[in-house]
Amino acid sequence: MRLWLHAAVCLAAMLPLSGCRMFESPMRRGGLWVNPDSPAARQAHEREHEGKNGDAALIRRIAQQPVAEWFGPAPPRERARSITESAARTGSIPVLVAYHIPYRDCGRYSAGGARNRAAYRWWIEQFTLGIGDRRAIVVLEPDAVAQLVDRCVPRKLRKARLEMLRDAVALFAALPHVKVYLDAGNPNWIKNPARLVRPLREAGIEQADGFALNVSNFQPTRRTKAYGHRLSTALDKAHFIIDTSRNGNGPLRAHGAARHGIRARDSWCNPPGRALGEPPSTHTGDPLVDAYLWIKRPGESDGTCNGGPPAGRWWTKYALDLARNASHHR
Repeated sequence: MRLWLHAAVCLAAMLPLSGCRMFESPMRRGGLWVNPDSPAARQAHEREHEGKNGDAALIRRIAQQPVAEWFGPAPPRERARSITESAARTGSIPVLVAYHIPYRDCGRYSAGGARNRAAYRWWIEQFTLGIGDRRAIVVLEPDAVAQLVDRCVPRKLRKARLEMLRDAVALFAALPHVKVYLDAGNPNWIKNPARLVRPLREAGIEQADGFALNVSNFQPTRRTKAYGHRLSTALDKAHFIIDTSRNGNGPLRAHGAARHGIRARDSWCNPPGRALGEPPSTHTGDPLVDAYLWIKRPGESDGTCNGGPPAGRWWTKYALDLARNASHHR
């Protein structure tokens, strides 16, 4: 989306595109960055050292894939610099998730976030300084817009949240080699995508490169893609990315939840029987889908529900189940 706006400006100024500083898509100039020291990589090494070669092989199915790096609440500058420099040395592109907005997750399993708007602005500025002129894909604030639509964010905080998101989009969009995607939930959450259009516009989607879908969820790729096309049409053909990290078996259905003694409202949180989804790729075969990415880190908990440790904590048993259940015939 940002590329077309930039091209229009150049044409309006009667400048040749070759002489105008166009945004060159980083996705087509190299692979996605794989963290050699990820929790999955460390766990695979430990299992191999213990002689548990079968477990090690399963966990490597995660460790060998490019997986997003999540940021918040620690000051992000040095870590962002370290990751983007490491990726630059290998000619690859890291996927980074900004997850620190005030009243994050509406105070639920992933509660937290910056103290106020000023603190959040400082945090985003530090994040952008850490990236600098290096390449990155940034997923901005999972759940933040959809939580406005489902009204879990108190009315008095809604305007400020939209303004903070718009400011964050603008700061990331100003970086020369960054693609930024504003999160838009998943098709099982806000079932009518038309409800997302106004808040996404107010959050600055026009300055972003598109939106992200299915982050940390389990909705099938086909369903998510169809939903994304409907939302894209309402947003002037905005591009989007899909989190396929754990959607290999789709979501846990009501009858499956009942069989495991799980309440329907908790079926999104560490559901059993799920599987790794399609590997990350920027070759999707769909001109509107920029990438399938593993944004949620497979093997890390959704929260203290259904037997899981705190949100974001590595959980070996769940990682093994995801890998073991993954189909080779997608």
